[in-house]
Amino acid sequence: MKHKSSSILLEKQLLNDYQTGDFFLASPKRTILGKGTFAVVPNEKETNNQIQGLTKRVSNVLEGAKKHGHINPVVVGAIPFDYKSSAQLIVPETVQQSTPLKFNSGDHLTTSTQPTYEIKAIPEPEQYEKGVEKGINYIKIGHLEKIVLSRSLYLNSSEAVDINQLLHNLAQHNNHGYTFAVDLSKDISEDSNTNTNTNTNTKSTRTLIGASPELLVSRTGGNLLANPLAGSRPRSKDPVEDQRRATELLSSAKDLHEHAVVVQAVAEALQPYCKTIDVPSEPSLVHTETMWHLSTEIKGEVADSLTSSLELALALHPTPAVCGSPTEVARAAIQEIEPFERGFFTGMVGWCDSNGEGEWVVTIRCAEVEQHSLRLFAGAGVVAESKPKEELAETSAKFRTMLLAMGIDKELLISTLEE
Repeated sequence: MKHKSSSILLEKQLLNDYQTGDFFLASPKRTILGKGTFAVVPNEKETNNQIQGLTKRVSNVLEGAKKHGHINPVVVGAIPFDYKSSAQLIVPETVQQSTPLKFNSGDHLTTSTQPTYEIKAIPEPEQYEKGVEKGINYIKIGHLEKIVLSRSLYLNSSEAVDINQLLHNLAQHNNHGYTFAVDLSKDISEDSNTNTNTNTNTKSTRTLIGASPELLVSRTGGNLLANPLAGSRPRSKDPVEDQRRATELLSSAKDLHEHAVVVQAVAEALQPYCKTIDVPSEPSLVHTETMWHLSTEIKGEVADSLTSSLELALALHPTPAVCGSPTEVARAAIQEIEPFERGFFTGMVGWCDSNGEGEWVVTIRCAEVEQHSLRLFAGAGVVAESKPKEELAETSAKFRTMLLAMGIDKELLISTLEE
């Protein structure tokens, strides 16, 4: 595996070097760029559960890469929301790592042109509200404690999407989060677990791209960190109103309950893997350019040095922050209510090296891009006290991360998202 020291890489060099088809992840700790495909992690052909045995398959591929001279090979890619769907994980030919991205305050979002888009909402806003009502009813009759319901936007343009520019725009306004791009167009076949170094059978380029605020879990040495987010408010350009919304969120019984459900589930899932675990008793506030979130940082010391970041991530996936509680009941209700397949939305994106270290990010604030089209996603956590119009407004605010990076004007956003 070819690595370059962070000290010889310019601050934004990896972002500038990114080309469609590469793997890219910028986090508050580092920036990673993977190029080419040395090997792929095979998916199981005769099972409906692609998560089962995944850590073993990843371990086998990493061991194979070591035998071919890769000193500390890294698996990168994405895992979908539905465990029945195939993951997209590869060992790149080369991996470069540098320090976190930093931008000047004078940097501005740019688009090479101002394309026009045809936009279709699935479901339409009114239908989304009806879905939320159904979710609330399931909660009130005792089937669920929480459910996360999402919607999607399909955008088509006469011009090809400039993925490189879109990634730059997302990274520029996501300094405290996780900006990513994953190639979804490679053929990850059941039997592919050796050196491929090709992109054969690629019909067209398809890229998962986004700017997530939420770390699922990371492992550095013997330490793990999880940072569940649940409970949100849209930001306001008025500083006084913006602060009022933040203060209100921090004292909202509805949002504090929603957050507590997620934190408890994450802590319980991680506990068996930890010698020690620290779970703060109260959440704090974090923000993106468009949203306020309740946040809790859960820290622990892994009990077994062989436990990888991927194994920890799979133990958590999916958390109630993107699915609901109880998990399987919520998953079934999501499949009933949502009129589309989530794909990699609310899955995870990240990396894991042969020492087990790595970072896995919840795949939100994202889109799947293919040539002239984009498919965007946004969701909201629903509990008994939820109101359909407020959940609709929350998803609208979450769409803005991607739409603003695309240069779409505010008037079009409002008319498309909430009318």
